[in-house]
Amino acid sequence: MQTLRQILEEIQSYSDGQEMSREPHNLYDPIAYILQLGGKRLRPALVLMGYNLYGDDTKKALPAAFAIELFHNFTLMHDDIMDNAPLRRGKPTVHVRYDRNTAILSGDAMLILAYRYLMSVDADARVCTEAINIFNRCALEVCEGQQMDMDFENRTDVSIPEYLKMIELKTAVLLGAALEIGAIIGAAKQDDAKHLYEFGRKLGISFQLQDDILDSFGDPATFGKKVGGDISQNKKTFLYLHSLETAEPADREALWNWYHSAVDESRSAEKIEAVKQIFLRCGVVDRANELKNRYYHEALENLRMVAIPETAKATMYGFAADLMQRSV
Repeated sequence: MQTLRQILEEIQSYSDGQEMSREPHNLYDPIAYILQLGGKRLRPALVLMGYNLYGDDTKKALPAAFAIELFHNFTLMHDDIMDNAPLRRGKPTVHVRYDRNTAILSGDAMLILAYRYLMSVDADARVCTEAINIFNRCALEVCEGQQMDMDFENRTDVSIPEYLKMIELKTAVLLGAALEIGAIIGAAKQDDAKHLYEFGRKLGISFQLQDDILDSFGDPATFGKKVGGDISQNKKTFLYLHSLETAEPADREALWNWYHSAVDESRSAEKIEAVKQIFLRCGVVDRANELKNRYYHEALENLRMVAIPETAKATMYGFAADLMQRSV
């Protein structure tokens, strides 16, 4: 059984060995560029971890893992265009470094390449078809989640259940699908594959709730992003929605005004601090932690239901714990 570090090293080695320097260079160079920006490689790692529960030769699952990494970066490339984001992982985004049309077309090519790699998996036709069906379902759900997120920007009546559904689709289903695809390639039984999907899906929701908390109350030195970004962008996160429901009238009015009135850049820090204080008065961090922990424990329960020895799941348990141990 491989450790997570060994899995990540194998993914990096495989990724480095893929030829992306081909013509026309203006199509493929942006793909190589965004892949070289790094990232945690969590999603392709989950493919190999899912496979590793049933098979020993992870080389068989590497094309599928790389397909998931291509798809994930395709979504980031297009998300950055939609958000007009200047930076990705501290570097210029593809549409800034190159141009908008190039980024759109290169993203399209990444999606097509993801299918090519997924179809190159060394498995029988039934397994390949099943893996592609899982991928198709997940890819469409990610698009649905992104559309919901964009719709929320112009809505004033977003509910907490809608928000949880959005983060499930936009973030969590890809973690679940990565595990499910890896398990299917490893010849897992259907029940096991579904429990692994649920483990990844619920872990993904828990992870996003943790991210919401850290975005407002995390330590910038360890969080890796500027604290207060969601507040600055008026993101309707769980913290905002729960506070809006539970705040005293004066705080509710203030929160609404901060999110729905134009705020000069010079007052950004003031806005972030004022909103954080409202969050604290509403006790929303405790509520978010309760919900995060509920999804986390439900994820672990699904992992326990996978019908293999518990000792074989050590890497998976460690992955889940490491993912959730980022501290405020």
